[in-house]
Amino acid sequence: MVVVVQDGAEPFGLGSMCEVWAEPYHPDDDNPVFDFKVATPRPGRVRGASGFDLHVEHGLDVVAEADLVCVCPKRDYLDPSPEVAAVVRAAYDRGATIFAHCTAAFVLGEAGLLDGRRCTTHWRHVDALAERYPEAKVDADVLYVHDGPVVTGAGSAAGLDAALHLLRETFGAATAATTARRMVVPPHRDGGQAQFIAHAVPDCDAETLGPLLTWIVEHLGEDLDVETLARRALMSPRTFARRFRAETGATPHAWVTRQRVLRAEQLLERSDKPVEWIATEVGFGNAATLRHHFSRVRGVSPQQYRRQFAC
Repeated sequence: MVVVVQDGAEPFGLGSMCEVWAEPYHPDDDNPVFDFKVATPRPGRVRGASGFDLHVEHGLDVVAEADLVCVCPKRDYLDPSPEVAAVVRAAYDRGATIFAHCTAAFVLGEAGLLDGRRCTTHWRHVDALAERYPEAKVDADVLYVHDGPVVTGAGSAAGLDAALHLLRETFGAATAATTARRMVVPPHRDGGQAQFIAHAVPDCDAETLGPLLTWIVEHLGEDLDVETLARRALMSPRTFARRFRAETGATPHAWVTRQRVLRAEQLLERSDKPVEWIATEVGFGNAATLRHHFSRVRGVSPQQYRRQFAC
């Protein structure tokens, strides 16, 4: 795995990749270990964006050996390096997975990798990305997009969401959850950038729904319709639905369905229980309903997922 940095490197972008991909083995986590390298067009001192610089030993030649190439954002994102774009394009052409988050998506646009492809970037820059690369299908309302071998993440922390998604796709939900727990972040955030555009912090006149969300995760097998949850939150269904979306970025139904799918993933990985039993345990009621929601979210059936990721 190679992370490409350039002058003006944003430290959070690089740091988030180090947190996910550069962690040494720890027996408590049983985490995978990656051959992690940082590269730059001219090895040596790389100017940072926040008052300190980097020293990078590797040049872009190491990109030729990487299965996963991540491009980190830089301050002057509207001036993407043709040299980096060419290296990224070559890696794509030989079958590597390409991952760019935040404004590093502009490098992928320069490499022609966004033409006809869904992608995203930080919500402040989606219009500029769409204007500069009109063939790109820019989605302003998501935290990340995985389209073929190309992954693009939205601003800053969404790089972690995209990286955890890649871990989940490759190694399963348990590995992604373990990594997220180590970093003290959720393994999956519902919602998208739309919840941040109008206001950075959701309006919340009363107490947070956090305790209720915890209760939901612990009682997924129960009836969790809006009316039931609203009564538990001591709100009317309409007020509850509005508050829930403001705080989570998702409807109650979508959020509960996502938690049920995540729990089903864990049971498929870690148990040999029948799919019908798992469907009941997580609240879907029957195997057909579980298959419908699981396939829509994960792109494969529960049986296919189990064959690939069962411990």
